[in-house]
Amino acid sequence: MRLVRFLGKAGACLGIELKTGGVANLSELCTELGMKAPGDTVEFLTAGAAAWEKAKRLSESSTGEKIEKLSYLAPLIKPDKIICIGMNYKDHCEEQGAPIPVEPMVFSKFSSCITGPYGDIEYTDMTETLDYEVELAIVIGKKGKNIQESNAMDYVFGYTVAHDVSERKWQLQKNGGQFLLGKTMDTFCPIGPVIVTKDEISDPCNLTLKTKVNGVVKQNSSTQQMVHRTPALIAFVSKFFTLLPGDIILTGTPPGVGCFRNPPEYLKDGDVVECEIEGIGSIINTVRKSSQI
Repeated sequence: MRLVRFLGKAGACLGIELKTGGVANLSELCTELGMKAPGDTVEFLTAGAAAWEKAKRLSESSTGEKIEKLSYLAPLIKPDKIICIGMNYKDHCEEQGAPIPVEPMVFSKFSSCITGPYGDIEYTDMTETLDYEVELAIVIGKKGKNIQESNAMDYVFGYTVAHDVSERKWQLQKNGGQFLLGKTMDTFCPIGPVIVTKDEISDPCNLTLKTKVNGVVKQNSSTQQMVHRTPALIAFVSKFFTLLPGDIILTGTPPGVGCFRNPPEYLKDGDVVECEIEGIGSIINTVRKSSQI
């Protein structure tokens, strides 16, 4: 199932992207489920597996409706947590000459930095070293704490593409070495275009992921390079806090980011960044001065 959130006549709606290219609108189902907001993915996930199965059956009998890609919204907004994992690709560690972490390196982003799969990335006076990072994002489907690695996949709803936009000076050189400010400015987390349920991704650790800037490939690797994989990440972070439906885990980025190029290559106003993951799709975001957005 490929869950999508799009702009309908009455506002944000949930739907399922069909193989025919159309979208099965889930608005009636959301009403039937008693959802307060038919476009609220977190509320849909909280409704549980029975609701997801109803949505799947509905999509199988639907001819769908044509929805323009530019009407696609971020497939999920206002999660309780955006959890990020740093240094989680062997080849990314190698490009820095850094040791491979024994335990996951965890930081976070605010949910307010989420933007859509085709939304703009703000370029401001605070973003002189703006950088790109393609990441596979795990979407949590049910509540859990102290989850065992052996059953961690039971807590996964699906996967989406994330762009962990980063301002390197504020991430690495300022603010006492804390990542937060350099990672969580407005529009610093484009996601989408859909959430693909886990049953459609046979092996999340065998996916090609790429970043292109103005059509030029900058990152090109595989999730096979992950140090700590989906079950291990879920088990680790759930030791410290409760995972909730809709929580997102960004699982790290491969090599090729701008700050480790020689000379460094940073994003500028007008650049177009495409992040693509095999089996999920692409998100395409343009860097624009905030006055132009």
